[in-house]
Amino acid sequence: MLPVLFTLLLLSVSACTGAEEPDRPKNIILMIGDGMGVSQVTAGYYSNDFHLVITEAPYVGLVDTHPATEDPDDNGVVDSAASATAISTGVKTLNRYIGMDPDRNPVRTILEVAHENSLATGIVASSSITHATPASFIAHQPDRGMMEEIAADFLETDIDLFIGGGRQYFAEREDGRDLLSELSDKGYQVLHDIEEMKQVSSGKLAGFIADGEPPRYSEGRGDMLPEATQLAIDLLSQNENGFFLTVEGSQIDWAGHNNDMDYLIEELHDFDRAVAAAVDFARRDGNTLVIITADHETGGTALNGVNLSTGEIEPGFTSGGHTGAMVPVFAFGPGAEAFSGIYHQVEIFNKQMEALGFPLESE
Repeated sequence: MLPVLFTLLLLSVSACTGAEEPDRPKNIILMIGDGMGVSQVTAGYYSNDFHLVITEAPYVGLVDTHPATEDPDDNGVVDSAASATAISTGVKTLNRYIGMDPDRNPVRTILEVAHENSLATGIVASSSITHATPASFIAHQPDRGMMEEIAADFLETDIDLFIGGGRQYFAEREDGRDLLSELSDKGYQVLHDIEEMKQVSSGKLAGFIADGEPPRYSEGRGDMLPEATQLAIDLLSQNENGFFLTVEGSQIDWAGHNNDMDYLIEELHDFDRAVAAAVDFARRDGNTLVIITADHETGGTALNGVNLSTGEIEPGFTSGGHTGAMVPVFAFGPGAEAFSGIYHQVEIFNKQMEALGFPLESE
């Protein structure tokens, strides 16, 4: 494992080649592989003939994921809600909190700041769109399990596009509200099939691929994540002011919880194809910063053996939950050099704000 870590860190001293990049990006695409630690990336790399688009990044760092210390019961291990909130707001918070500080005060997210500055905004996930990580970019609730309340928060911010599962939290609600109709009234094209979504060429889009949680890649979800990522880029890039898009490869985490290496590799490769869509656009566009990171590591995943000829991996797992291990961050494009080094997740928010030229608010 140490040689892999050193290799990743040494990559951070490399510089992009080719045409000179602008000082600041016009667009940011933030890619989050839920539960994706260094071992998960390594497994994807070895099992794919020593190649991932992720590992082509010229700048690489490591991120400390611990939550706010006010909770004595978390043992320093973060959940997706607190972790994604740190990334999205620059504020460490307690586990289960969505878009709130430890005192339950709502905190502005990078997506909300981008919208306030006239950038187009979007969220894509291979989970329910109300799941903890995507929710933390748009919602403000004291518990990640408040799915209906989180869904209602999507009506409070004028996000341009979101695609994921979780239709039931918008349509089959205990309070009787029909959020799908409310979305339509606000000008969204509300669609329920990825092939229909791919026909959309302009305007706002609310896309639902499942009533609850989508299936895994090999059990029916297919290429939804890279296709939705490409669609989001095509639509959001029409905004002349730029865009902010976050994309989550959600089920890398679920594979880690299941201690299932085949599932993990399948989802890691799917996420890498979504990364490829983002990086391909960024390389052509020249004005886009792509950041790839994780909210936490899941499973205490290890590679106990690797057949370098076949890519077959003998896995080891120390946990069925999250761990406190650092996770990698990779960056391409203008401003990418700021993401090398070792730092806490709140710095991902700060570095994005600085890249876009938005002022940081004092605590």
